Amino acid sequence: MHLTARSLLPALPALLVIAAATACAPQDTSTGADASSSGSSASACDPGALATRAKGKLTVGTDKPAYAPWFQDDDPASGKGFESAVTYAVAKALGYEKNQVVWQTVPFNNSFAPGEKNFDFDINQVSISDERKKAVDFSSGYYDVRQAVIALKDSPYAKATTAAGLKDAKLGAQVGTTSLDTINQIIKPTRQPAVFQKNDFAKSALRNGQVDAIVVDLPTAFYITGAEVPDAKVVGQFADSAGVAERFGLVLDKGSALTSCVTRAVDGLRADGTLAALEKQWLADAVNAPVLK
Repeated sequence: MHLTARSLLPALPALLVIAAATACAPQDTSTGADASSSGSSASACDPGALATRAKGKLTVGTDKPAYAPWFQDDDPASGKGFESAVTYAVAKALGYEKNQVVWQTVPFNNSFAPGEKNFDFDINQVSISDERKKAVDFSSGYYDVRQAVIALKDSPYAKATTAAGLKDAKLGAQVGTTSLDTINQIIKPTRQPAVFQKNDFAKSALRNGQVDAIVVDLPTAFYITGAEVPDAKVVGQFADSAGVAERFGLVLDKGSALTSCVTRAVDGLRADGTLAALEKQWLADAVNAPVLK
């Protein structure tokens, strides 16, 4: 989910800048906004009519550091990186220019924790789930994602072809993530997984041999192995659990008046091809990552 390198994505191998084949733009919006928050009229979504935290401004939250390939150079405001570009596309659809977008630092776990938010929406690779929807609203999904395993190339686990082949490994992932859920619910290792506050720490543990492998989302996995830990490889990716795609959604305060408007904006960007174009520009091609059975 998260990375530390500050180098620009165009400097990476060509693998990192071609279209995401298996992690394609979401087609089904049913996992996003609740029906209870989808009744706003079109006029309520008109530019200038939105009930944002600051009049005439759109406040957007994300974590710090802001990692590639989702952001570049730890600068969410640059417009570079997939989630930064998506943010400004959503803002434009809502009637806000780039200079009207205000960024707030929001730790990952805080974004979907119960309680009033200091943002209009948060964008930070947060997967939509029924459990999280008890505390916050989500837009419809802006990106379909799969989880992937990274191991050092000389590790015996680098040759794993199934989840069972990873059961005896010491695995690690960031706390509160679907990556950690993948370890516990799909791999079900015999050893307690290591849990890290940031992916920075997970990557360090991998380099230092404290863990045998780590689990992150697939674009992040390609970036780590291509730019940060070249001695590591993407072992493989996991297919969607029970045929249900894991999707990233924009996070909003529970019952937010903006939820339906933001969802409408995301749906429009999907329909007109903007999301697919931004994936092609910023995210990795997942074709060459084998599926772990």
